[in-house]
Amino acid sequence: MANPIYPCLWFDGKAKEAAEFYCTIFKNSSIIADTGMVVQFELDGRRFMGLNGGPNFVFNEAVSFVVECENQEEIDHYWNNLTQGGKENACGWLKDKYGISWQIVPAILGKLMSDPLKAPRVLKAFMQMKKFDIAVLQQA
Repeated sequence: MANPIYPCLWFDGKAKEAAEFYCTIFKNSSIIADTGMVVQFELDGRRFMGLNGGPNFVFNEAVSFVVECENQEEIDHYWNNLTQGGKENACGWLKDKYGISWQIVPAILGKLMSDPLKAPRVLKAFMQMKKFDIAVLQQA
């Protein structure tokens, strides 16, 4: 089994709409199957399932998807697309128009935070940001 564990996302009747939206943002993405009740899709080769489960449950920040970006262009791409109709939050977090939380983070963040001299300055810089700015973090 190529993807033995994958998330099932509970939507209020908008699973296919959400899957189509995400497929326009992430490369190598497609809808695999759609039964009306369940939509199976891949985002950059990672499997997801959307369930049209009704209004009983809503997404919250207890679960988020991290998108690690190699450069500012990638950060801008994911941030600008996923915030359409959604909400920007602090420190690289956002909530998309379907209520799903995402963390759009630079791949270099771990390295910057592992430097004991630089880490406090990097932390101070990104605590003031919504969307991460790699150049500012590197200058901190």
